[in-house]
Amino acid sequence: MPNSPWSHTRNASLSDDIDFEIKGQELQFVEIELDPGESAVAEAGAMVWKDASVDMSTVFGDGSGDQGGGFMGKLLGAGKRLVTGESLFTTVFTHKGSGKARVAFSAPIPGAILPIKLDSVGGRLICQKDAFLCAARGVSIGIQFQQRIMTGLFGGEGFIMQRLDGDGWVFVQMGGTVVERELRPGEELHVDTGCVAAYTAGIEFDVIRAGSVKSMIFGGEGVFFARLRGPGKVWIQSLPFSRLAGRMLAAAMPAGGQNRGEGSILGGLGNLLDGD
Repeated sequence: MPNSPWSHTRNASLSDDIDFEIKGQELQFVEIELDPGESAVAEAGAMVWKDASVDMSTVFGDGSGDQGGGFMGKLLGAGKRLVTGESLFTTVFTHKGSGKARVAFSAPIPGAILPIKLDSVGGRLICQKDAFLCAARGVSIGIQFQQRIMTGLFGGEGFIMQRLDGDGWVFVQMGGTVVERELRPGEELHVDTGCVAAYTAGIEFDVIRAGSVKSMIFGGEGVFFARLRGPGKVWIQSLPFSRLAGRMLAAAMPAGGQNRGEGSILGGLGNLLDGD
C-alpha cells in the first residue's frame, strides 16, 4: 500500500496481521488490505466501501472467536457491547478470493482514527465507550468497570468503558486532535474528564476536585478533573463528542433559551448519571 504517516507492513501475530492505511485529515477513514482468508471486524454501519471478493457477515459480539460457551458465550459477548453503548452485532469482513482485497471504514465524527498494535501496549487498551471503530480478527472487545464510585460518577465516561484485548491492530476514533503522553511511574496528568480518550492498563485513573469552590462554579472547567497516574500511555482528544454536541445545541437554541454551560457546576450535575 502507499506510504503514509499511518501505514503498516506485517509481522507475526496471533490476530490476523492486516495491512492498512489511514487517509484524510479531519474526516478520516482507514483502508484495510486483506490477504485471502484474513478478516477485519468493524462496528455496524462503519463501512465505506469494499472489494467484491470481501464477504460480509454479521455476528453476535466481537467475532474474536474466543468467547467460548457456545451460544451463551456469544450472548455474553454481545451483552458486554450493549452496556458500552454499542450494537449487539459486529460485522466481519473476510477476503474470500485471491490476491489482495481492500475494505474501508470511516469515523462518524470529525477527528482522528488512531491505529494501536495491542501487543505494543501490553495487550490491553481501555478507552471511551464509543471509541472502537474496527480491528483485526482476533481482538476481543469487552468492558472495563470503574470501581471507584467518584470516578464512575464524575470521570466523564460513567462506570463503564471499553476494553480491547489481544495482540493485533485496533482502530479507535477520537474527536479533534489527539495527543499521546507517556507517563513515568508516579507521574500525574490532570485532564478535562471528557478529553480522556484512551489509556493503557498500567495507568491509574481517578478524579480530583477542580480547584476552589469559586473555580468550580464560575471557572467553566467542570467540578472535577481526571487524574491519570503512570506508568503507561495516555491518549487525549481535543474535541470530545459531548463538547461538540453541546456547542451545536447551544447554537440551535432560541434566543430566550438557557444554556446550562459545558463546564459549569449546573451542566456537570445535569450530565452526572450518564457520564457526559
